[in-house]
Amino acid sequence: MLVASEPALVLAPMEGVTDAPMRALQGATGAFTYAVTEYLRVAHSIPGRNVIWRHVPELRNGARTATGLPVQVQLLGGDPGRMAEAAARVHEAGATAIDLNFGCPAATVNRHDGGATLLKYPSRIRDIVGAVRAALPATVPVSAKLRLGWECVEDIFTNAAMAAEGGASWITIHARTRTQGYAPPVCWPLIGEVRERLNIPVIANGDIRTIDDFRRCRDESGCRHFMLGRGALADPRLPKRIAAELGLVSCPQEDDAIDWSQELRRLDEWTPGIFDGPPDKAVLRLKQWLRLAAAYGTFDAFDAVKTAASPAEVFAALRPAACRTG
Repeated sequence: MLVASEPALVLAPMEGVTDAPMRALQGATGAFTYAVTEYLRVAHSIPGRNVIWRHVPELRNGARTATGLPVQVQLLGGDPGRMAEAAARVHEAGATAIDLNFGCPAATVNRHDGGATLLKYPSRIRDIVGAVRAALPATVPVSAKLRLGWECVEDIFTNAAMAAEGGASWITIHARTRTQGYAPPVCWPLIGEVRERLNIPVIANGDIRTIDDFRRCRDESGCRHFMLGRGALADPRLPKRIAAELGLVSCPQEDDAIDWSQELRRLDEWTPGIFDGPPDKAVLRLKQWLRLAAAYGTFDAFDAVKTAASPAEVFAALRPAACRTG
């Protein structure tokens, strides 16, 4: 899935955003190497096969989207034994790669022994990675998603080493602490220092919102593997532009403007047969995308769509003058 000697662009997991329809849509661009799913929570019980398939329907299709993009299943939890059992079950359900979430900053998740709270206990990171690694065939890679630390950025050196010691095939680092959340600044040079210390690939993540951001991240981290999340949704042109710089695709020739109505219709087209949520959730997904585009990109017509009650109302609200942004 990730080849150390080859560049890669990875679609980040974003809870409630990068679901199966969005992964299919992003896969259609041809820019991404693979996608990481939204986390599957492992608490007091192990998810059953039907729950796993509902969460990651691509597992019924060789762990690929309908557009051919490989998907890696992300697990979140703090108990090594249950995480190992869940990983084995997810693999039996069709997963070809497992990612472990040690980076989610959500307070609810952290209060229940998941996500970034594990950054305070380096040995537990090693134990969880090691238990999951031991529960899977050697051909199934296990990776870990980390932040720089809970409060102290220097903690990344210990936590990354523990993930590697546990057997992680690679790690992804979001270049902020948990206490920062998504507030500035992002510290890409520290990712580079970790990369130089480890003998496994390191994926750089955090605040890559423009092609210039990507270039600075590449220069400051020295990485050749990158994860893109909010930037990909805020500017749908960005993944191909980065992929072209990495040599993954030819240089894109495209309109300088973003046709948001067209982008949303493409997502809506992937929804039937994949997304089985209630109708009102479908419109929330569209508005959530536009909210991200307004917050992190140049979309300036969110007021026109925020009261829409259906996808049809969203499309109607996106008047031609308002739905194309540069």
